[in-house]
Amino acid sequence: MRRFTHFLALCALTLVAACGQDGSPKPEAAQGGPALWQVSRGSMKGWLFGTIHVLPKGVAWETPTISEAMAQADRLVLEAADLQDEQKTLALFESMGRSPGLPPLDQRVPEEDQAALVKAVEDGGTSTQLLSGYESWAAAMLLSAASQQALKVSQDDGVEPVLIAAFNKAGKPIGGLETVERQFAAFDTLPDAAQAKLLVQTVRETKDMKALFDRILTAWRKGDMEAIAKEDQNGEQPDPVVEEAVLVARNRDWVKAIEPMTGRPFIAVGAGHLTGRENLIELLKAKGFTVTRVQ
Repeated sequence: MRRFTHFLALCALTLVAACGQDGSPKPEAAQGGPALWQVSRGSMKGWLFGTIHVLPKGVAWETPTISEAMAQADRLVLEAADLQDEQKTLALFESMGRSPGLPPLDQRVPEEDQAALVKAVEDGGTSTQLLSGYESWAAAMLLSAASQQALKVSQDDGVEPVLIAAFNKAGKPIGGLETVERQFAAFDTLPDAAQAKLLVQTVRETKDMKALFDRILTAWRKGDMEAIAKEDQNGEQPDPVVEEAVLVARNRDWVKAIEPMTGRPFIAVGAGHLTGRENLIELLKAKGFTVTRVQ
């Protein structure tokens, strides 16, 4: 299961470098469009939209169904409303991701994975010396972000900036289910052994990043959640500790944030949170919400 690489491909943070250069492929809008659900319980009748936070230029994803839902919604709810504050995000990452006296990065990777580490670092335009100053979770995140340079993707071309611009223009409020600090804390509080496994798995998977992202992007544009879920069945099995902290525990917290909501929120979260064990949709249904696929 490529759980961590899959997570980053679908739920990438601001750390993924903006590199959607001119000349990038411009895919046509996919038939069907990304998956959208209507979520209701009591006085709340909103929408749940699975996003990808970084995209190539020219990906048309805003279908009439999505546009209508945005127009009817009374507010936008993102994973973290402060995620768009790049300066704050990077400052938090530096503060939480660095520690003194860490062993060199190559000493944290088994001998059989050294060649893959060297290639990943060189291809990403970074260095083991630079990454050695970071805890293993942060080094893994930076290494994964660096490997996405070749994908010609950018946060600026992702879903969130379009949503934020539309809701700002309409004068509607924008909130979040958690904070950026909470997102990083999910990684920062992992035990050292789990962080080490995360780093090694990331090194092993960087060589397949483009193929994985292309498959996920194709499935996302079609709204094919089954295909996205199948990606979790391939490759190396995840550390249950990582899966619990990075996905499942956060999904549970998000349900707690959604439960008291009223009105018509348009909730947009990474599509990786909408498949797999204890995904957000299953957890909402368990709390009595009616969740209906509308696209």
